[in-house]
Amino acid sequence: MPRFQEILLLVGQLNYTWTNTESLLIYLIAGLAKVDKETAIVIFLTLNTTRARIELVERLAKMASTPVECRRQVLEIASQLTRQGKLRNKYSHCIYSFDETGTHASTQLMRIFDSKDAIKYGKIEELDDSEMKRISASIQAISAINKDIWRVVESHSFPH
Repeated sequence: MPRFQEILLLVGQLNYTWTNTESLLIYLIAGLAKVDKETAIVIFLTLNTTRARIELVERLAKMASTPVECRRQVLEIASQLTRQGKLRNKYSHCIYSFDETGTHASTQLMRIFDSKDAIKYGKIEELDDSEMKRISASIQAISAINKDIWRVVESHSFPH
């Protein structure tokens, strides 16, 4: 398979895995806020960003009414999601460049970096074998988070 296709397939899998796992925050919201699934869906969809959704879950987990073990589990999940979200965001918000053969690839970040007296933008990074392994590892980690969320939902009898 040409590198171009390999990269697109891997990034697509990363985004699919992320989106599927992020949607499970609905069940954490339902259980922690003690609301039904439909209400949790409305809350989830009202929050526009992953960051806002994770912060809500963290804050609900930190409430005094949340059992200590549940709090620990949910906060660990939120921390892992935040870590994995950084790589996912990188590949969701960049421009991809390939050489004429489709063999060599790079990304150009669509972010501005402000310094004291100048700005920089469009940082270019090689998408090499080690980076491909990093993306694959992130997909595996997000899949594990997915399973962890389901374990919390089941063990604490959250609505689903």
